[in-house]
Amino acid sequence: MSMSKYAATTAPSSTSAPAPPPDATAPAPRHWLRAGWVMTASGWSANQFSALLGAYRSDLGLTTADTTALFGIYVLGLIPGLLLGGPLADRRGRRPVVFLALGSSALATCLLMIGPSASAFLWPGRFLTGIGAGALLAAGSAWIKELSSPPYGAAPNPGVAARRSGLFLSAGFATGGLAASLIAQWAPHPMVTAYVPHLILSAVAALCAARAPESSPAHSGAESAAPASVAPDERRAPAREFRRMVAPVAPWVFIAPAVAFATLPGLVDGDLKGWETVYAGVITAVTPGAGIIVAPFARSLAARHRVATGAIGLAAVALGLLVSALAAAQAQPVIALLASVVLGAGYGLCVAYGLTEVAALAPPHQLARLTSYFWTMAYLGFLAPYVITLFTGVFSPPAILVGAAVLAVVTLTAVTVRAEN
Repeated sequence: MSMSKYAATTAPSSTSAPAPPPDATAPAPRHWLRAGWVMTASGWSANQFSALLGAYRSDLGLTTADTTALFGIYVLGLIPGLLLGGPLADRRGRRPVVFLALGSSALATCLLMIGPSASAFLWPGRFLTGIGAGALLAAGSAWIKELSSPPYGAAPNPGVAARRSGLFLSAGFATGGLAASLIAQWAPHPMVTAYVPHLILSAVAALCAARAPESSPAHSGAESAAPASVAPDERRAPAREFRRMVAPVAPWVFIAPAVAFATLPGLVDGDLKGWETVYAGVITAVTPGAGIIVAPFARSLAARHRVATGAIGLAAVALGLLVSALAAAQAQPVIALLASVVLGAGYGLCVAYGLTEVAALAPPHQLARLTSYFWTMAYLGFLAPYVITLFTGVFSPPAILVGAAVLAVVTLTAVTVRAEN
């Protein structure tokens, strides 16, 4: 796909709703900011549990296999949430899907709060967390992109909207895990009170989102004729480019933080008796925090080359996995913390690359659908800790992490070669 054709996919169609007349005295409305909090709530709901894995092992007597499975069942719920939520948001609108998903996410948190009394509730709680988070990601990412662009906003290109979605999500990842770990360390009834902030955040996100307009082309009338007016080859082009350039990178988006959150702490916290939960919380904050820090560099990298952001992101993931292998070999928490920073940088660049590509490739009437496909493939990376656990009977954790780094380099090479061709 040539750069000129790639750029053309970002241009608004002639059937788009007209932008309001410019007003030099009035700032551009920030509807995207009101919708952005749903992405933060989604990230918070995912990571509040991750920070408590050590507490569940020590206080409830769950095994490492149990907590790894609970970590993974979230993905099993997330995939149908994404695959159903994206197309539903394209047909019915962004707002209905967002509010339904917020309610599901809050209900899931309530089930997790019952977990200390009846651990069986942890399983449906985690599964429902995935469903709610998936629908929020699909509808919320599309909503922010549309509200950032004319006629609702003034974002100059799809990359700006993509970075906004990624930043809101990363903020939820970082603050959710850290807040849960600190509450669990010092508050009474830690595995109950640690979940209260998410309920509050969900309510705030709902109030903010209620003030944001519906932006779906199906409801605004924009692009309503697009599916019938586009040639079959042109309709297939976005899907083809997605498979070539986005799909290979997508799983690495969350392989990186999943290794940092769920794998590394259990390999290096043997000498942190009594502080395992706080250490896990720090890692869950540092990893996405690094992703937030590198986000401003994504724009300059993308300006140099289409795949530069994704390529450097994959290189950072590979380096982070190698440092993780060193940390695991030496059971060294400080090195693991450094590895989480590098992995977080890789996560931030890869998610910015993926969302920017999706926003540029997707026709307006398929934006939420293609976004849901990206997040589905990305969240497959959250199964990495489970895969690592399966292979530990055959290989040592450091060897597995080195092997994962090699796979990241192979992916980097493949994407770079395809971009040049």
